[in-house]
Amino acid sequence: MKGLTFFFTPFFSLFFYLLCISFTTETEAGSRNGDGVYIVYMGTASSAANAYRAQILINTMFKRRGNDLVHTYKHGFTGFAARLTAEEAKVIAKKQGVVSVFPDPNYQLHTTHSWDFLKYQTSVKIDSGPPSSAASDGSYDSIIGLLDTGIWPESESFNDKDMGPIPSRWKGTCMEAKDFKSSNCNRKIIGARFYKNPDDDAEYYTTRDVIGHGSHTSSTAAGSVVENASYYGVASGTAKGGSPNARIAMYKVCNPGGCTGSSILAAFDDAIADGVDVLSLSLGAPSYARIELNTDPIAIGAFHAMEQGILVICSAGNDGPDVGSVVNTAPWIMTVAANTIDRDLEADVVLGGNKVIKGEGIHFGNVSKSPVYPLIHGKSAKNTDASEGSARTCDYGSLDQEKVKGKIVLCENVDGSSYASSARDEVKSKGGIGCIFVDDRTRAVASAYGAFPTTVIDSKEAAEIFSYLNSTTDPVATILPTVTVEKFTPAPSIAYFSSRGPSSLTRSILKPDITAPGVAILAAWTGNDSKISLEGKPASKFNVISGTSMAAPHVTAVASLIKSQHPTWGPSAIKSAIMTTATQTNNDKGLITTETGAVATPYDTGAGELSTTSSMQPGLVYETTAIDYLNFLCYYGYNVTTIKAISKAVPENFTCPADSKLDLISTINYPSIGISRFKGNENKTVNRTVTNVGGDGVAVYTVSVETPPGFNIQVTPEKLQFTKDGEKLTYQVIVSATASLKKDVFGALTWSNSKHKVRSPIVISSESSNTN
Repeated sequence: MKGLTFFFTPFFSLFFYLLCISFTTETEAGSRNGDGVYIVYMGTASSAANAYRAQILINTMFKRRGNDLVHTYKHGFTGFAARLTAEEAKVIAKKQGVVSVFPDPNYQLHTTHSWDFLKYQTSVKIDSGPPSSAASDGSYDSIIGLLDTGIWPESESFNDKDMGPIPSRWKGTCMEAKDFKSSNCNRKIIGARFYKNPDDDAEYYTTRDVIGHGSHTSSTAAGSVVENASYYGVASGTAKGGSPNARIAMYKVCNPGGCTGSSILAAFDDAIADGVDVLSLSLGAPSYARIELNTDPIAIGAFHAMEQGILVICSAGNDGPDVGSVVNTAPWIMTVAANTIDRDLEADVVLGGNKVIKGEGIHFGNVSKSPVYPLIHGKSAKNTDASEGSARTCDYGSLDQEKVKGKIVLCENVDGSSYASSARDEVKSKGGIGCIFVDDRTRAVASAYGAFPTTVIDSKEAAEIFSYLNSTTDPVATILPTVTVEKFTPAPSIAYFSSRGPSSLTRSILKPDITAPGVAILAAWTGNDSKISLEGKPASKFNVISGTSMAAPHVTAVASLIKSQHPTWGPSAIKSAIMTTATQTNNDKGLITTETGAVATPYDTGAGELSTTSSMQPGLVYETTAIDYLNFLCYYGYNVTTIKAISKAVPENFTCPADSKLDLISTINYPSIGISRFKGNENKTVNRTVTNVGGDGVAVYTVSVETPPGFNIQVTPEKLQFTKDGEKLTYQVIVSATASLKKDVFGALTWSNSKHKVRSPIVISSESSNTN
């Protein structure tokens, strides 16, 4: 099995944990001499010369070895994927028109109430119908494409009741398979494609979801309204997507064996031709991979999608809270972190004397609600061969059955790399009747533990249990059934697993861009998954899981709604609308915090938490132009010849700016401001241009600045006076220091009038990237 790690967190069940194995490429997974599947990327499809060269290569090499040709790319960009020897790959890389040749990577999947929480946060009612300003002929219908594990079409979340005809602009298809017929598509699921790979079993040649991830993300983004949804009574309520009138096109690029880069590129190529409006990817490379732009299938596909007017939204990864772990950081991608919502799934501990200790977890254990079960610390239950540390953690084989049988065991995440699911399994195998796991890291993220009573507490809560253990010779406890607690505070907070900035690509672009709900999200699942089912009960049609995988489709839904309301807006305008209207406060009216309780920075949250309402009417937008992106490639180090091969938008007389270097990336017209390589004894100047989209014609905006300590930030002019809608005005930001820069610092500037607040976070760093 090739590497698969979900961008939903891998701590929900042993099944998903076992899937979390290392990132591989075809070359690594295959023979050690470098033979395997390679991707040959030849740039823009708008170049007839590129297309001709690609066809010549294909005809020459694969006329008699057609089975070695895996995919061809011809709609949004040009190239192919094929089985090649290492020597063939080297030869092809030197051919005219070839931008890059690289082994086919295997990427990770970044694995209801969340929409109500966003509504509460913005205090404005969400209209589940089409925007009132949208056209009435169906042209407002937005089409969301998802690159994922497939879809379970029988789910009620994908019913097409009251939906109008499929938009006439749609050019996609519904691929048939043995268990997926064209009739499985409808006016909700309007497209379904899967991609064959030579190492896949034939059973996966279908768009049907066998994992659950794709059904979950699809229904989060665009699921129809389903009343009385729950996971066996937990998190009950109405399940609905954020854009319930949007259409879904599923591109199945992931199987239990992984998500190959060649399939991801094939899906991008098809989606561009099919006519999607927004693309959502809850997958990516692991943070340690440090893949270059011209060998990253997601960055490549997203660039060409952007050129065709498609916004690409990706999860930030689940390698947090490590600094610099964020992935999918190309500036033409919208990168999404994950936060909690105001719903807590509590499984409390009751000690002797009826002292209640708050805990977190989803379990369906049938035990007494009274504290009648003996309680023991893992250290006190160790077997003779185990170390004290492994017994405290309740590692596999560390506990003595005679000491554990019939007891609740208190286990600890001593080394920072253990999980409650593993401790539960050890306690259960030795005859215990419950597990209390101490872990500050995972305390705020409810995982499912099936029928065995299990809960997670933090070290502060654990101190009370240790005190109780030391105060009595006959400690007893119980673990209460899971209950759903609404209006939990403070929320949001950044999930511990959510990958953090800064970007390894460049600190001149703030990543992540935004944060959205990604913890304990209820959404559709496969209808036959015995691994999440309770004994004696039918498979649940919904599941509660967490990850940046779950956060990305929340943003996708809002982007879809903006596209419906403003169909002429391009990807950068939609991204700007979402970023500049984000919120920085929680439901306690304080600033958003991390899992530790510390105030979050833009490296945790990006611009802030997604707003479902203000983003529809942002007032001003930052439009990142084609020239901005071309200049970015120049600043990043690509030459004009390569850039012209990559992009269809290169003017005839385009040249890279003089003295192109990494810190000039700050100058592209991005909604946030990142200033890198700041030496402290200089001024740094960047310009930004905003477009008036407020709808009132004449508008005046005044700037306010949140200046970090030790700095001066001057904005010129301090007022922007617009005379009409669509007018563009430019302002200048000059940054200077009054003290030496010892660490990255954060600020913001906001343009506001009586109707709108347009906020851009500012990050200042002495470095240019995590690797430079």
